[in-house]
Amino acid sequence: MWLTDSFLDYLQYDRNYSGETIKAYRDDICQFEAFLNEESEGMTPSDVMTESVREWIISLMDKGYTSTSINRKLSALRSFYKFLLRRGDVSIDPLRKIVPPKNKKPLPSFLKESEMDKLLDETDFGEGFKGCRDRVIISTFYVTGVRLSELIGLNDNDIDFSASLIKVTGKRNKQRLIPFGEELKEMMATYINVRNQFISPLSSAFFVRENGERLSRIIVEKLVKRHLSKVVTLKKRTPHVLRHTFATTMLNHNAKLGAIKELLGHESLATTEVYTHTTFEELKKVYNLAHPRA
Repeated sequence: MWLTDSFLDYLQYDRNYSGETIKAYRDDICQFEAFLNEESEGMTPSDVMTESVREWIISLMDKGYTSTSINRKLSALRSFYKFLLRRGDVSIDPLRKIVPPKNKKPLPSFLKESEMDKLLDETDFGEGFKGCRDRVIISTFYVTGVRLSELIGLNDNDIDFSASLIKVTGKRNKQRLIPFGEELKEMMATYINVRNQFISPLSSAFFVRENGERLSRIIVEKLVKRHLSKVVTLKKRTPHVLRHTFATTMLNHNAKLGAIKELLGHESLATTEVYTHTTFEELKKVYNLAHPRA
């Protein structure tokens, strides 16, 4: 067995690693050793070549390990070889030319158009000021794609009803204009009338609580989760899901990627391109369900 007491002691006393971490390192390196012994028994750490490490990575992928798990195992192996190099037990690190597999970014969660139609057209948001406000908030996220911070930061003078434009302040205080349609315009106008009739705003904030103060992130997150739960069982039911829904809906209706980038306030087009993967995944689902030979 490769692992020596001195290496485990190094992890425990010099690096102050926890017992669970030390056990994980032991298991990962033992797994690598076992893989090598399948090919050639009796190999020592100094016998290991870079190609052997690459073959191990491929075998792990074939077994269904995620890139995150593989990278953790490679990290344990790197630490082991650094330790051996310092002690002079090996002269070459076989991992020096190894490029770790990239972690896949999870595709963004979003609602289908039918689910948003059901939420906005058929769901009861409740009576009075809060019901009216909550419906406008959900609609604003879906129609404009604004971030949570941008929505709660909206002031009355940021809404230009004559031009049907919303001015939002995004990351690094960059401002952009987002158009909106007649439906949201009417909903906002109704909300303002209800708000001004029953609430005395304590600031210039557009969206406020019943006491007149600007809405907090927590309040908006809770109300979005509560209302989305009425129509979907997604694990994520956040304002950002509605932002993803806006982008995916625009793309599905043939909006140009560059235009979506500007509306979302993305710095790079690469950030926006994730939605093309999302729509392709949906396309694959439709194909697999519909085609008899899929």
